Amino acid sequence: MASHRRPKQPSRARVSVLTTVAAAAVAVSAQAANAAPSAKPSKDEVKSKVDNLYELAEQATEKYNGAKEKQEKLQKEISTIQDNVARGQQELNKLRDGLGSMAAGQYRTGGIDPSLQLFLSSDPDDYLDKASTLDQLSGQQARALKKILDKQRELAQERSEASSKLKDLAATRTELGNKKKEVQGKLAEAQKLLNTLTAQEKAALAAEQDRASRASVERVQLGNATPASGRAGAAFSAAQTKLGTPYVYGATGPSSFDCSGLTSWAYAQAGVSIPRTSESQANIGTRIYSQSQLQVGDLVFFFNDLHHVGLYAGNGQVLHAPRPGTGVRYESMNTIGGPFMFGVRV
Repeated sequence: MASHRRPKQPSRARVSVLTTVAAAAVAVSAQAANAAPSAKPSKDEVKSKVDNLYELAEQATEKYNGAKEKQEKLQKEISTIQDNVARGQQELNKLRDGLGSMAAGQYRTGGIDPSLQLFLSSDPDDYLDKASTLDQLSGQQARALKKILDKQRELAQERSEASSKLKDLAATRTELGNKKKEVQGKLAEAQKLLNTLTAQEKAALAAEQDRASRASVERVQLGNATPASGRAGAAFSAAQTKLGTPYVYGATGPSSFDCSGLTSWAYAQAGVSIPRTSESQANIGTRIYSQSQLQVGDLVFFFNDLHHVGLYAGNGQVLHAPRPGTGVRYESMNTIGGPFMFGVRV
């Protein structure tokens, strides 16, 4: 007779071990999947990230420019105060010398009490003349002493002001260094991303930028727009001579520029001094909020924090220094990457 024994069921412990092994295998597979290198970003993804890094770098650049401008201003102010202190000290020394001469002269007339001198004098009239001179010298001495005290207070105030500005200068230099590192870090990060592209992808990006620049130049028709003023026209003409000049953060020309460096340089060629940074440039002249009212040579500002500025070129175009890796060029105001905020007529 055939045996009909039921197959032996696996023990609970064995099931538990198998379950644990299976779970571990799944976890290892998941870890392996997570550890697998992520897919290489596409050319468009790299471009988007790089453009964002360049925008952050430009924001930091304008802060760097502001700190640099403040540093230069403080250095001039400190130098002026130190010159004033040096001249004031020389004046104080002369006043002290003069006072010393007066005191010595009075002493040489004799240290006897005036009333006793009058009693002993053989010529009272002569003594009275001398006494009058002594009184006059005493008045001169008092005035000289007051001048000395005033000059000492003035010098103390100037020295205190210089000390305060020196502390401000030290803090500004620290800020300048931090902003420079921030800019360099963003640019290095952008370059690292660009280095992930193949030579073919880099060439494709360069070709896109070149086409955009050429298209902008073709769209600019300056004959349809009138310069805001003679100096605005002169500034714009100066900027046109720098087409193709490379963007370099913190540069004010003539061989390289950042955005506000170009606009401040252009207006300087027209004999007009404007502030160094885009934020400061936004606070001069007359603001124009309607794009249709802009005229060639007006300053035009972009992004909410006003970290980008260019010169209006007519027909919806701007002449500007865009970002690292590019040069001074025409570009549609719609492709700057940030909203148009307003224009300024200088």
